[in-house]
Amino acid sequence: MPIGALILMGGASARMGADKAALIWNGASAMERCVRLAQAVGAELVLTVGGAGAVPDDVPGGGPVGGILAGVTRLVDAGYYRVLVLAVDAPTARPGDLAPLLDAPGAGAAYDGLHLPMVFEADALPVDAEAGWPVARLVERAGLARPACAAGVALRLRGANTPDERATLLAALIAHEGAQQSGGD
Repeated sequence: MPIGALILMGGASARMGADKAALIWNGASAMERCVRLAQAVGAELVLTVGGAGAVPDDVPGGGPVGGILAGVTRLVDAGYYRVLVLAVDAPTARPGDLAPLLDAPGAGAAYDGLHLPMVFEADALPVDAEAGWPVARLVERAGLARPACAAGVALRLRGANTPDERATLLAALIAHEGAQQSGGD
């Protein structure tokens, strides 16, 4: 089944002190890395939502759920009913990190202890979902599976909200990509 992706970019980046979507991560912006990740796992249409994204939030200040609802409407209009949602502040995620979510049967999945990333069928969204809802409520009400997430994967998927978190993840990213280029893992 074709999949579309949403990259949520609507946060204020207050704790980071700079626009998280525009920060450079080993040669590419966070937004570019998230787009490439979505494409690498098979997303045929990738939309950026909120902030300077291509899809504006329908409800300003509606939080991640507001962005998800605005983006899902656009994906469904384009014929995509399976949805991958990524946060722009987690640009070090890898395709393998998303495999358990993409392979989950039923309505979809989000890792236990994390709300993003998530994968779901658009028709699993509750009809009464609205901007401002906590993501946990959306996950629960949509009936998404909650597989366990390995600690190292969870660090990448939680992303970077502060300069210190960014420094830690950036160092790991540079080491990982350097090892890949030299033929290691």
